[in-house]
Amino acid sequence: MTETRIGERLGAIATSTLANALDRVRRPYQIMTGLKPIAPGFRFVGTAVTVREESGPFETFDGSEFRVGAMIDAAEPGQAIVVSAGGAPYSTWGGMASLAAAVKGIAGIVVDGGVRDRDETVEAGFPVFARHLVPTTGRTRLRVAAIGDPVTVDGVLVNPGDWIVADDTGVLAIPVDCALEVVEMAEKFTKEDAEAATAIRAGMPFSEAMRRYGNI
Repeated sequence: MTETRIGERLGAIATSTLANALDRVRRPYQIMTGLKPIAPGFRFVGTAVTVREESGPFETFDGSEFRVGAMIDAAEPGQAIVVSAGGAPYSTWGGMASLAAAVKGIAGIVVDGGVRDRDETVEAGFPVFARHLVPTTGRTRLRVAAIGDPVTVDGVLVNPGDWIVADDTGVLAIPVDCALEVVEMAEKFTKEDAEAATAIRAGMPFSEAMRRYGNI
């Protein structure tokens, strides 16, 4: 199955349902519980372009080491930027970067650290998920140490090319080696959820629906 088709199928499924499928394939620790959308309604699916940052107090690094442009250059349309910044409360990403990424067609970004310029990001329509929303610039406080290496983001190991799915409920990483199995199982759960909803609307007690449809 092509990468595009897997992405389309993942894009039709809620992260909650995908998390249930990850449980069933014994990969339950792929959920980034500390990262949230900076505005309601953001959602994206894309393969990971990984970035590792190092942090320190103001003027620890030269401003040229900030290299946000290099992150954008590394990502192709439809891919997702995944930044491991160790939870640092400095802004890795701002409104102008969101605009540039949106114009390029990048799917979204996940930052285990800080971002800023919420209003500009919302205006650009670019999905941003992060640990902190802060006004503090990362320039001279952050440096890009590596692009394209495996990274740990909120305790989750992310390899380049892993699938990242993010919505209002949360963010998760789906390893390439189990992506098809997760998609197929999650589609089955989605169908069962729709059947359960129909039954509840028809008067079935919720306790009975839970017994009959184990995924709800």
